[in-house]
Amino acid sequence: MRSWKSNHISSTLTLILYLITILHHEVNHSHAQTQTQNNNTGYTCSTNQSNYPCQAYAFYRATSPNFLDLASIGDLFSVSRVMISNPSNISSPSSSLVPDQPLFVPLTCGCNTINNTFGAISYANMSYIIKPNDTFFLVSTIQYQNLTTFPSVEVVNPSIVPTNISIGESVIFPIFCKCPEKNNTTQFQNMITYVVQPSDNISSIASMFGSQEQSIRDVNGNDFQVYDPVFVPVTQLPVLSQPSVVPSPPPPATATASDDDRTGTVRGLGIGLGVTGFLLILVTGFWVYREVLLKGRVWLVRDEENQKKQKNNMYMGGKEGKGNKERDLNLMANVSDCLDKYRVFGFDELLDATDGFDESCLIQGSVYKGEIDGEVYAIKKMKWNAYEELKILQKVNHGNMVKLEGFCIDEEETDCYLVYEYVENGSLYSWLHEDRKEKLNWRTRLRIAIDIANGLQYIHEHTRPRVVHKDIKSSNILLDANMRAKIANFGLAKSGMNAITMHIVGTQGYIAPEYLADGVVSTKNDVFSFGVVLLELVSGKEAIDDKGNLLWVSALRTFEVDNEQEKGRRLKEWLDKDILRETCSMESLMGVLDIAIACLNKDPSKRPSIMDIVYALCKSEYTGFDISYEGIDSPRVMAR
Repeated sequence: MRSWKSNHISSTLTLILYLITILHHEVNHSHAQTQTQNNNTGYTCSTNQSNYPCQAYAFYRATSPNFLDLASIGDLFSVSRVMISNPSNISSPSSSLVPDQPLFVPLTCGCNTINNTFGAISYANMSYIIKPNDTFFLVSTIQYQNLTTFPSVEVVNPSIVPTNISIGESVIFPIFCKCPEKNNTTQFQNMITYVVQPSDNISSIASMFGSQEQSIRDVNGNDFQVYDPVFVPVTQLPVLSQPSVVPSPPPPATATASDDDRTGTVRGLGIGLGVTGFLLILVTGFWVYREVLLKGRVWLVRDEENQKKQKNNMYMGGKEGKGNKERDLNLMANVSDCLDKYRVFGFDELLDATDGFDESCLIQGSVYKGEIDGEVYAIKKMKWNAYEELKILQKVNHGNMVKLEGFCIDEEETDCYLVYEYVENGSLYSWLHEDRKEKLNWRTRLRIAIDIANGLQYIHEHTRPRVVHKDIKSSNILLDANMRAKIANFGLAKSGMNAITMHIVGTQGYIAPEYLADGVVSTKNDVFSFGVVLLELVSGKEAIDDKGNLLWVSALRTFEVDNEQEKGRRLKEWLDKDILRETCSMESLMGVLDIAIACLNKDPSKRPSIMDIVYALCKSEYTGFDISYEGIDSPRVMAR
């Protein structure tokens, strides 16, 4: 018994020490940003600098309890596990980490124009989804470990009120970074963002990264404060020293071996196992009771409904009533595990919201607009089992995905209704191919392309298992009030990679050749479809014309030339006329076209990864708006 008591006391002390450590960590970080970085809104840069954008790195430490694996850290920085493991000298991307284990996280560093007051700031754009109890201050100090500051977050997100952020809202956190100067006598290849620790000085920082003290001073000046980010220029990344094997928790301390202690240990273990077994039986019994009760209620409701329907279906020998009951039961069982994750709307609520699903509320296909409790929703009516779509939607939570708010099951007709956030500006298809007075300029089109790519990167790289959308097309891309893109309609989505199917689904004009021919499902299917959407954004043409000609086939034939000047001439003829009326960089247009052509490679293994696509599109965005007066025949500028 003494042994059991001592173990209990030891566990309690461990918990208290852990809480003290967390509190100490938050107090230190709070003091850092409140005292030394209260006015730090970022590091200025010039958009004319040719060294932007660039590949930079952040020095990050694994922390308990949420960031002790590369997957969670990769999600935080929107990069894959491999992109962290390679520069961090970690042999396996699936390895567990230990607290304070050092990592190099790659950043795409850009010079971003904020407004006329702040000018341009050098940072890497991180999209973060707000969780319960999050604030700008806590996320920047705890999750991002002072690699950014809350004043900078406020500046980069001017439309968001810091004291009124909503759970699930997407916020940009600017991770401070810098690109090496290209005209230095010493050609530094990389710049590392490092947060100064209390025990650091400039000499120790230089020694840690194999840099020179004067080089660090040249970039940052001489005024270093604790928890300030500093930029460390290096000719090459140093090799981080990593533990060869992640240590296992230390064994509990044992007292001196005596008969009394051994007896107490055995008794304590027996009591613990007995209590655990009793609780397990209790929980199992409750679960069985709940399931039986739920199914009993479902059967009772379905039996009452079937008795009513049988009176009207006697000529069918009762078969329809039996089929409906089985179908209803299967649907209810399939979505039972979603009941606590989403709001369950009443069917009467949906009827009132849509005037009985009147055509005046119809948005497109089987999607209706409806208002419930003052909130506008998009309500999707489905005639089939919604379990697969619900299962996938539970995995995705990203600012470039249309958010599922809840669902409803019509017990009378066994229909399922998925209730989504309402996205105000409709589909990309309607903006590109329908008659509108307003037209999309090139800057907006390029931003839309980056949003779509970011959404695809999330489902391809950061879901487990990976998700293939299988129906990326302009009508499934919705635009919100700020003209930011969200991917919609996961009805055909598939979890898992490299599956083979005989049931080919999708939209003609967007389907990848290998999927159409052999039924091979992979993320490269979505890359191909995204390439077609890029062609739509550049040309304004539909994916398939009235004569059945495919846009991607036409593009490959048109641009299969090695001469860049000839390719540029053909592009001017092929461009959407609305783009020709504005001033934008030919380099940017050619860059996006080259990305689209690469995505359309008939060999899926030769198509770029979605990570490469995001980086290339961001580079095109940075080069897209160099104001010039060289005229329309310039190799760089498409002039008005």
